[in-house]
Amino acid sequence: MTPTTLSASSAPATGRDLTTLPALIARQAEDHPDALAVTDGTTVLTYRELLEAAGRLAAVLAARGIGPGSAVGLLCARSTRLVVAQLAVWRAGGHVLPLDPAYPRPRIAEMTADADVRLVLGDKALLAEAGLPEERTLVLTERGTETTPAEPVPDAAEAAAPALLYYTSGSTGRPKGVIVPHGAVTDLVTAPDALAIGPRDRVLLHSTVSFDAATFEVWAPLARGAAVAVAPADRPSTEELVRDVERFGVTTLFLTTALFHHLAAKQSRIFGVLRTLAVGGEAMSAEHAGAVLRAFPWLELYNVYGPTEATTFTTLHRVTLADCDRGAVPIGRPFGGARTLVLDEGLAPVEPGTVGELWITGGRLAQGYLNRPELTAERFRELPGHGRAYRSGDLVRQRPDGALEFQGRTDDQVKVRGFRIEPGEVEHALLQFPEVAEAAVVVRRAGQADAALTACLVLTEGARPAVETLRGRLADRLPAHLVPTAWTVLDALPLTGSGKVDRRALATAADPTADPRPAGAAALTPIQQVVAEAWSRALERPITDPAADFLAEGGHSLLAMWVVDDLREDLGVELSLADFLGHPTVAGQAELLERALLAADDTPGADR
Repeated sequence: MTPTTLSASSAPATGRDLTTLPALIARQAEDHPDALAVTDGTTVLTYRELLEAAGRLAAVLAARGIGPGSAVGLLCARSTRLVVAQLAVWRAGGHVLPLDPAYPRPRIAEMTADADVRLVLGDKALLAEAGLPEERTLVLTERGTETTPAEPVPDAAEAAAPALLYYTSGSTGRPKGVIVPHGAVTDLVTAPDALAIGPRDRVLLHSTVSFDAATFEVWAPLARGAAVAVAPADRPSTEELVRDVERFGVTTLFLTTALFHHLAAKQSRIFGVLRTLAVGGEAMSAEHAGAVLRAFPWLELYNVYGPTEATTFTTLHRVTLADCDRGAVPIGRPFGGARTLVLDEGLAPVEPGTVGELWITGGRLAQGYLNRPELTAERFRELPGHGRAYRSGDLVRQRPDGALEFQGRTDDQVKVRGFRIEPGEVEHALLQFPEVAEAAVVVRRAGQADAALTACLVLTEGARPAVETLRGRLADRLPAHLVPTAWTVLDALPLTGSGKVDRRALATAADPTADPRPAGAAALTPIQQVVAEAWSRALERPITDPAADFLAEGGHSLLAMWVVDDLREDLGVELSLADFLGHPTVAGQAELLERALLAADDTPGADR
């Protein structure tokens, strides 16, 4: 079979005259050139300045051989230069591979090799840390590059050409690149039946650039003449997130479902600032949604759903108190050129109220998977009477009013904290370790705020590796969200009657227990006790050892945000999330807090 390649001809025909992202921005720059386009609190760019900066960088890229069909990596912290760089690549005719700075070096190398990346743009330190050859990198400044630009080049983007290449978890152990064309993104960001965003709005960019929600956060406001406010912190705590919303005057925000649930439980003041909030990634709790709507009745709350293969958000639903009273929040109806079908195993439509598999059609579909023709043929099919369609693997049920309700999956794919995870990818990596004979990865407490990706292992005879050793080796290969936070060693994996691994039994089994205080552990100081109690509440088990490591105990970045919130409330001082994760032990965090308390006490005018 011929590999799926990046070309305009492989994009689905829509029968409409589609524009491109550079054309949308150029139109806004022409209509109101001096309006605010993007700011990160340090650098401010108007629409004219954004377009000019991207044009200068596009000329440099063209001089480096970047043009139609060229893949360009982007390894950059959230900033104005990130936005300039994406626009510049498109103006030169290339497509963007967003790279998460937190990804381990082998993951970045694998993605850039698979995508045949010709050049990687980014921050000097991040490029060096990734070990990329200097001749294949270009360091960015706030307004593009320090390199003297060549002559301006005409925009080379085409509507059917690829714009973005997003890598998602792969069930075979190999991540798969989803090819998203310009036309699919422009349909998303200009959809008249989507979230209302206008020139007076500000949207916060706080997602990681490799997470496709960033597509909405950046290009929906810029396509409509609004402004993008960039959250500068690498890993903002919830308090830093709230402060960014307040100081930038953000009106529209996207949150993952898990983070929304946490902020809702806290009745965060963030909801009082916003006009529109979109939430997606997992099933929304009717209880949390109802509490927010009752406390902040002016808030427009939307539940959004969509796989990367259908360009970020496929369906949306404005949540009402009536939904919350019914106890189920639907994922809504398709918008922006997307269409949905609910089919049975024979690909026949099911009656409303009957559970079936969701298929997505229309102009928002990706071109397919890069260099994966078999997988592309399996998931993207021609359906008689409907054209090209994507098989989502999600089970849904249509309500009498036409809204869709999510009902689960047809396969083992899971969602944890908004991340799409194929257990097979993690299992494949674990089985490369000689100490591991069998491996199964499941989610315990699925759908809850403390959901844990769990590795269940059978070790080879005589092997006794420390869990911390296996976790560390896995973290050297996989992104953090694919590294299990809980680990269990078993004599054998439970099997179903058909001989397959019984994942349901593994997921519902009791969590592994451990001696709460390891032998020889020191007693906790008063501040260490405060830290340990905050950990215990987040991890839902006692932590009593000052040498305990948060990640080794099953913690992750979202739980860390909760602990930071609790410590601020308990002690009146705040750790940044970066400091928290950089000092992951009880003792280390207690030392940082003690210093902060002493510094606050020495501040002139402080209460004594």
